[in-house]
Amino acid sequence: MIALARKTMVHEWRRFLPAIFAVGFSGLLLMVQAALVLGIFGSAAVYVTASSAQLWVGYPGTQSVNFGREIGPDVEMRLRMDPDVTDVEPYQWVEGDWHNLGRSGGGIPVFVSGVRTDVDAMIFSRLLSAPLRQRLRDPGAVIVDRSDLEQLGTSVGASAWLNGQRVRIVAAVTGLRALGGVNVLSSIDTARQLRLGDASMGATYFVARTRDPDRAQAVRDRLGASATFGPFSVWTAEEFAWKSKLYWMFDTGAGIAVLFMAGIVCLVGAVVTSQSLLAVVAASAREYAVLNALGASLRALGRVVLEQACWIAGVGLLMGGLSSGVLLWVASQNDVPVSMSLPVALGCSALVVGLALVSGLIALRGLLRADPAMLLR
Repeated sequence: MIALARKTMVHEWRRFLPAIFAVGFSGLLLMVQAALVLGIFGSAAVYVTASSAQLWVGYPGTQSVNFGREIGPDVEMRLRMDPDVTDVEPYQWVEGDWHNLGRSGGGIPVFVSGVRTDVDAMIFSRLLSAPLRQRLRDPGAVIVDRSDLEQLGTSVGASAWLNGQRVRIVAAVTGLRALGGVNVLSSIDTARQLRLGDASMGATYFVARTRDPDRAQAVRDRLGASATFGPFSVWTAEEFAWKSKLYWMFDTGAGIAVLFMAGIVCLVGAVVTSQSLLAVVAASAREYAVLNALGASLRALGRVVLEQACWIAGVGLLMGGLSSGVLLWVASQNDVPVSMSLPVALGCSALVVGLALVSGLIALRGLLRADPAMLLR
């Protein structure tokens, strides 16, 4: 009976084609939706994920990277006192108002990240090359994302006003897009000059590199027990990145809306897939009735339907995976914030296969129509 399922699909592939397209379309929707969710909310943690530091130190209760508050310079001293910490550097966060030179239109909210310009700096080490860091050493030099140039009304090499100070765009990179604003990179000195308050205050964050990355959690626990150097909290890079992403996903209206749309996609995929498989079983009702009359039990016929559902899921998943890969590549080439990882792709694939199997179980109801008596009508 199992061979019957495969042979039926090969010889009557036109009958199963709509169901395969339905599963493939469901997989395409799920993977693209997941990639958009990861890309959009992943931009909230790009400051962490694009850096090589193992530890992040900030003000207690910080919910996301962009909500950082000043911590005192004594915290840096505490970090350097730890024997497992090999390097420490400050990270200055400044919120600004961007105007082009003509000051036409309203200001654009930007997030200035003041980073160290040394070659071995940790902040944005996965994004900034040594030549780009060297360009930031010039006073007023900034770097923006390539896709934000049009929004900022400027170009590489041009100048603009930021918090009343004149800055110059020395380069544009890819992968720096922000959530709810525009990211601007500068040196720490330039960022402190752009501050509207006292430029002598401490940093927004301190980041640290540990001697052994596997001991980052132990170092975090040891540093977190110190209370004599002012209020501060310590997170590993993974913890702080997830903390920022989860805040934007679940604690903001935008995140809830996107997740609700993802749920709708799953529901639509389940309904479309189940209805397609129901139509396949219904169209084969007379054939199943003949097999039942020849002695095939409904249980054996049910196994045939479930194997057909597995084949439909496999072929549809292959089509959906290839299509989503092409769409995500096109999206990334057009600066659309998308991101995909192997665990997420496997999760989407498992969900699609699960939808197909559940739909196959629902389609088993069609076997009740496979009554040999219908052959007499």
